[in-house]
Amino acid sequence: MTGSPSPPTPPRGVVVSGTDTAVGKTVVAAALARCWADAGHDVVYVKPVQSGVADGDDDAATVRSLTGLTAVCGPRIDPAVAPAVGARLAGRQLTRTQLLAAPTAAAADQPGAVLVVEGAGGLLVELGTDGTTVVDVAAALQFPVVVVARPGLGTLNHTTLTVEALAARGVALAGLVVCGYPPDPDLATRTNLAELDRLSPCGLSGVVPRLDLAGVPRLGRCCGWFAPELGGVWDRSEGLAVAHEDP
Repeated sequence: MTGSPSPPTPPRGVVVSGTDTAVGKTVVAAALARCWADAGHDVVYVKPVQSGVADGDDDAATVRSLTGLTAVCGPRIDPAVAPAVGARLAGRQLTRTQLLAAPTAAAADQPGAVLVVEGAGGLLVELGTDGTTVVDVAAALQFPVVVVARPGLGTLNHTTLTVEALAARGVALAGLVVCGYPPDPDLATRTNLAELDRLSPCGLSGVVPRLDLAGVPRLGRCCGWFAPELGGVWDRSEGLAVAHEDP
């Protein structure tokens, strides 16, 4: 009797980026980390730079709380603006070397661990005052990118632009994940999943439901949210069919 096939070995690391700000990157990063950890892998979450500290933003603390896993952070910037802008406002220099310090140290401290590195905003947001962007960090680390997209109207254009920007820079796409899928999707939202699956070179790689993080002290098993290429068991064809059904 043949057992179920083993899930693919995860990459050394991924960079989680988005089609925009506030699309659910931190939720997806936490869920991916939890999924790979549940499969028996060592996982470390890394935030190369955190802005919005003055407003209480702390993505590493959020991921640590949601997953119970190791989560580390690089330089911290007070204003809730793009990190490079915040650094300039504070009269600080923020270089590519500084941005790569946290993931490089995490890889050295836990050899063999999967690194889940979360960017800020979209691919071309400048993290460093030297012009280093999110996609530059991915290229320097040689990590593929998980793109997080909104489920609703407008996401097709934003996602296509993001995927094309990755391809133009020769950075691999690890997967496309929709985050915040509502329990009562409208027509655009229901049809967007199939369209995103068609437009993405690797197809759609997962759907994360809308979550009230205030009511979720710790994520449970997340493997049902991601396709096998991201370590999960989500069935693409079944998931697309169910999402497209009329309510």
